Amino acid sequence: MSGRQGGKLKPLKTKKKTQEDLDPEELAFKEKQKADAAARKAAAANIKGGKPLVGGGIKKSGKK
Repeated sequence: MSGRQGGKLKPLKTKKKTQEDLDPEELAFKEKQKADAAARKAAAANIKGGKPLVGGGIKKSGKK
């Protein structure tokens, strides 16, 4: 009896990049992403003021 191969084949696993393997451009890009994320988080905290942005409001039914 032969085995069945259904579906897609899984790709071979590759080793994760270490800090030494990353280019200076990649390191700069990651640092920029971290800084942007921190800035967005700080800005969101200032805007919200501790309250959630989503409000209940008046719910509309689909009828007209």
